[in-house]
Amino acid sequence: MVEAGGSAFDIGMRLAADPADSARFDAQLDGAWTFGGVIHGGYLLAVAAHALSTLLARVARHPDPFSISAYYLAPVRPGPVWLRVEAIRIGRSVSTGSVSVFQADENGLAVERLRALASFGDLARLSDERRVVAPPARLPTPPQCVPLTSFVAGTELFSQVDVRLDPAAAGWLSGRPSGEAFSRGWFRLADARPADPLLLLLALDCLPATLFEAGVSGYAPTLELTAHIRARPSPGWLTISQSTRNSSGGYLEEDAEIWDSSGHLVAQSRQLARAPRS
Repeated sequence: MVEAGGSAFDIGMRLAADPADSARFDAQLDGAWTFGGVIHGGYLLAVAAHALSTLLARVARHPDPFSISAYYLAPVRPGPVWLRVEAIRIGRSVSTGSVSVFQADENGLAVERLRALASFGDLARLSDERRVVAPPARLPTPPQCVPLTSFVAGTELFSQVDVRLDPAAAGWLSGRPSGEAFSRGWFRLADARPADPLLLLLALDCLPATLFEAGVSGYAPTLELTAHIRARPSPGWLTISQSTRNSSGGYLEEDAEIWDSSGHLVAQSRQLARAPRS
């Protein structure tokens, strides 16, 4: 669980429990975490997971997301939202729960914006055994990489995170994309707050779209994202690699992997996104 502190991420994770309804939390989503004017999907997923973590840590001592699958039903604007959580099954090592995020529309009617189903446990209890080891992506050092600032008008997200792209994955920034659908780089928060499992959910969706380097520009909204958190990350920079193998029929998948500063694979994800429309 994230405790409120001085980091912008911790402040953005704050939830208010409803004293009359133990399954409801309220949150104020900060405009600092927007992409193209709407709340960034990875940040929204982290907030949703935080609410479910609060519930499952209390009833099952399972504070950490192991796997979470989220469906993005409608865009979320900065401002108030409320979340409804449910413990579906309480297990000895893994528990299952669901969470939905609601926001009022222009008529004041509640609209469900995100729904997720997740398995939670305690990452601290997992063994250190590793039979198959995924090698970390090899990148130049962060000072040798390309800082990614606000490359889209109205994007506030990149003032909160520090993303350094591998020069080999940054050709699109200068109008010379390589033609390959991938993205790769370093990640940390702008205030260097150490990463935790909730921050990994944000990081999994923070690199530029893979199709940018393939020469395709435009907005690629996420329809569904499944994340697996494999371990608590060591302090320091995270390395993220993201790729697409197939884009057809107007949709594409993006696969992401994150390694921590110790070279351990700590998170993976696959998402389905709508391809940018020409």
